[in-house]
Amino acid sequence: MNTIEARMQEHKKSLNTIKAPPDLESRLRHALDSVPARKKSRNGALSWVTAAAAALLLVAGTYQYPAFAYYGGQFLQKIELASSSFVELAEQGYGQTVDKSITLDDGTVITINGVIADDNGLLMYYTIDRLTGSIFMDNRSLRYDVGNMQGFLTDSDSTGGSGHYSKDETRYEGFYKFEPVSAFSRKLTVTFSERLDTGERKSYPISFSFEANKAMNSLLKQDIKQSVTVDRGTITYDSITASPTSTLIKGHYDMEDGEYPRFPGRTKLYVNGAEVESWGMQSSRSNEEGIRGFELEFDVLPTDQIESVELVLDNFTGYQKVEEPISLATPSDHAIRIGGEKLWIRSVTKTDTGYDVVIARKQFVYLDPGQMFVQAGGEAVPVSSVSTSRPWDLNNGNRLWEQTYSFDTAEEPEHLLLDGFLYIKTYNKTLSIPVK
Repeated sequence: MNTIEARMQEHKKSLNTIKAPPDLESRLRHALDSVPARKKSRNGALSWVTAAAAALLLVAGTYQYPAFAYYGGQFLQKIELASSSFVELAEQGYGQTVDKSITLDDGTVITINGVIADDNGLLMYYTIDRLTGSIFMDNRSLRYDVGNMQGFLTDSDSTGGSGHYSKDETRYEGFYKFEPVSAFSRKLTVTFSERLDTGERKSYPISFSFEANKAMNSLLKQDIKQSVTVDRGTITYDSITASPTSTLIKGHYDMEDGEYPRFPGRTKLYVNGAEVESWGMQSSRSNEEGIRGFELEFDVLPTDQIESVELVLDNFTGYQKVEEPISLATPSDHAIRIGGEKLWIRSVTKTDTGYDVVIARKQFVYLDPGQMFVQAGGEAVPVSSVSTSRPWDLNNGNRLWEQTYSFDTAEEPEHLLLDGFLYIKTYNKTLSIPVK
């Protein structure tokens, strides 16, 4: 677990799909089977729907009604959750008040003030109060920590947080955001911990009742299912979910090598022509084997009057084909232009086992050693070893990165043979998302 301040503004999202209880299907089937048989009529289809609805309500009544209310809730208006205290939000009628506290051995009181949940995550507002006259230590960021949010069908990681200290530094007021929690959870537990003076950590779990019917639904939730063709593959944007806490866009890659791209690049989101601030991205799990998913997280939408939504693939992994062998006869610090990128052959040096070739390139240009050879004595000699990259300062405000590639050959190499290399390519492709 990272510490409270060390994890501020971190966003390492991962997919947490809300699932119904394992026995829900069997209960539904049992309830449907219990409906008495009726004679066929013109309204047979309607009778079946009515019976199914009755069965669903029967199961809901025996399990937990608020979980279903969660999915039917309506979003009232957009609010700036991260910049507001829970007291302010509660006064406006948002969220669920918790007010559960625990007192640490030294008298410090940790209180969960309230929570707000939606399709994209859960925000937990809390305070840490020191004893009167006692302030947070200089190493305060290392003293307290927050673990996962756990409950029925829920084990949600924290995805970041923030907060501030009071002027006298006796109180810390902040919030933490977690991955989505299950709407079927009746009770949630989050564990705070404290680093003791002995260096050990002591845990303090706090449990509270969770009322999912007080959660807010999404402002915008719909499928996208649009793709962009890139070098060596495609990017598909599957869905968008905009909520009061953030905006998530989910998608997947379909690359020629079946792997995640080396450079995920940058996708921009525009709403009514205004760019929405990006909070980062991460890879995500998928129910289908071999599918490489991703999640893009953005700020809350700037308006609830949505007229247009656009995604712009600004840049992404590109592949530059190298058509001709690269001469190694006159190494120098002069660049060799290949397509829109450059390479530098800095030196070719004889060693006890062969030859070393030093190649420099921009930071995000990647040369695959497995596809690199030198032509020497009429043969294509593969790379035997590669050094770690090191900076090459050009003393003009620019910095390149160089590596030493070793080749086991007694013959002096004449040419460098490359099939191609990866780099960050500008695509600037726009997708318009229909607003329903």
